[in-house]
Amino acid sequence: MAWTVDWRVTIDGNDVSNNMRAYLMDITVSDKDGAASDTCSLKFDDTGGQLLLPEPGAAVVVYLDGAQVFEGVVDSTPWELTRGGGRTLGVNAKGDDHRGKTKERQAWHMDEATLKDVMETAAKKAGLQGVVMDPELGAIKRDYWALDNVSFNHFGADMAARFGATFKIRGKRAVFVKRGAGTTGTGDAMPTITASIPGNVISVSVDPAQGKRRYKKSTVRYFDRDSATFKSESVDIDLDDVDVTNTSRELAANADDAKRHAAGRKSDSERDSGTGSVEMDLSPEAQAEGTLVLTGARPGIDGTYRIVSVTHKASRSSGATTTLEIKQPQGDAGKTAEPPPTCRCLRPRRANKAVPEARLLGR
Repeated sequence: MAWTVDWRVTIDGNDVSNNMRAYLMDITVSDKDGAASDTCSLKFDDTGGQLLLPEPGAAVVVYLDGAQVFEGVVDSTPWELTRGGGRTLGVNAKGDDHRGKTKERQAWHMDEATLKDVMETAAKKAGLQGVVMDPELGAIKRDYWALDNVSFNHFGADMAARFGATFKIRGKRAVFVKRGAGTTGTGDAMPTITASIPGNVISVSVDPAQGKRRYKKSTVRYFDRDSATFKSESVDIDLDDVDVTNTSRELAANADDAKRHAAGRKSDSERDSGTGSVEMDLSPEAQAEGTLVLTGARPGIDGTYRIVSVTHKASRSSGATTTLEIKQPQGDAGKTAEPPPTCRCLRPRRANKAVPEARLLGR
């Protein structure tokens, strides 16, 4: 069966699409926010055992419908045999080279430096070319930074959790951007994806008003050396249906650090206030931390969401789809809409004075 989606694969800079075309069966690419590595899986028909295994660590770039959806390195090559499915060979790649030095522990410090200076130095010690970094986050300055026997992966994830950022490694560079802001490391807007019902949507499951991670205020404590007392900084969260304060157990270095940490926890609370998934026709431009606009569902569900993971699936036998995991409802999403007068299903039933009480209670 012929492919219905245009795809292209390069290995170590060489376009090998024509060599793969007769054997490639499925392509699966996953892009997640946070420190989780991007992944790519290529599945081949290996009936005759004629395929040459790629070298571990070889650079892989995958395109779908002309858009680059993955960049990374070969991580593993699993082979399988099943009675119904025959012999298949997989080529699994990851955005972060797990054989590289990003997992190697580092022990050093830097005085009077910005976060960008520290991240760039740590990245190069880990064998990367550098860091694509949000300008505002990169400008954060401290009188002392230290990597106390931790890996670059660990340090990046720790700084991302503290400052409300997303950190990950793609190819030879790390990315460090504001979480939930919908912008790239250079400040440009991430792509906006529109999911329309009817239209390009296959299925939707959305819960836009989860209560567990909802808070009204984020508070972080610090020790003020001048007054020799503990103080705190707080940031209000734009959620009106709760009155609960989220207080961090960690102490910040100073007042400025406490404000930034509280702002990061605010973005986490706003992000986790709703969740869902959307399966739709292939949208290769979709990226984690981008924006999804859902239309045609219903009031309270339609609106804007933050994309937290993207999975593209392309198959020689069944076409191509994109599945989005979404959070952080915005706009009208998650807000109670006034139902039409004819709607009574979710409203409290009003007692009819003309009917005896026993009848209303079902007796």
